[in-house]
Amino acid sequence: MEELLRLEQVSYSYDHGAPALEALSVTVSAGEKIALVGENGAGKSTFLLCCNGVLAPTSGKIYWQGQPVGRDRRSLTQLRQGVGLVFQDPDAQLLAGTVEEEVSFGPMNLRLSREETAQRVDRALAAFSLEDFRSRAPQYLSGGEKKRVTLADALAMEPRLLLLDEPASSLDPGNARLLEENLERLSSQGMALMVATHDLDFAWRWAGRVLVFHGGRLERDGTPEEVFGDAELLSRCGLAQPVLMEVGRLLGMTPLPRTIEELKKEWNR
Repeated sequence: MEELLRLEQVSYSYDHGAPALEALSVTVSAGEKIALVGENGAGKSTFLLCCNGVLAPTSGKIYWQGQPVGRDRRSLTQLRQGVGLVFQDPDAQLLAGTVEEEVSFGPMNLRLSREETAQRVDRALAAFSLEDFRSRAPQYLSGGEKKRVTLADALAMEPRLLLLDEPASSLDPGNARLLEENLERLSSQGMALMVATHDLDFAWRWAGRVLVFHGGRLERDGTPEEVFGDAELLSRCGLAQPVLMEVGRLLGMTPLPRTIEELKKEWNR
């Protein structure tokens, strides 16, 4: 698989305190679906900020498509064009006067044509059912609506790798389903996705790979079956088995169901 992003022995500390990340090495390839799990303060958000260049590692190296990323403007621009980031708090990301201006800001900075910018904005707004919000001021939207705008923001940039920090927070069940449908669509188009989440059921049914963070360290990098099947790891890192995994094991199912639909299909055999 094509390598997109590589972190080698990356550490980061805030204001010379204890390391928020410690000697972490990860490689992300095109098309991967990766869930980041761990308790609050485990290092997930710091990791995402380093991946996008918002934070510069205290030590270690970051590579984008095989090239080292420095702190010069050119390196950071190339990284951020390829790696999109959706913050957990949408208010930290929304700046423009209207939703349309907000979503068009990134493509315009890429110096795309007016036609290409308009097409990207239209696609991004449609993906998150925001067509009727074009002229609305983002600061007057609800928390869930703001979150959808930040997701459209990132989508309009058409990155190779999209990082999402708790993207379903503030979303009602309907919009959470819409988000997951869009993540599947983006993955099918070859985009790599990394999602930091506390929703272990989502990580189980969606991810192909799970990274477990604990105390600033990467404790495990493996498949959902490997990670969630390790009782000692889960206990040490304050995690639990996903519900469908537990149900599947109790019923003796092989393979274990990832979705309700898979559970129903196996049960009805």
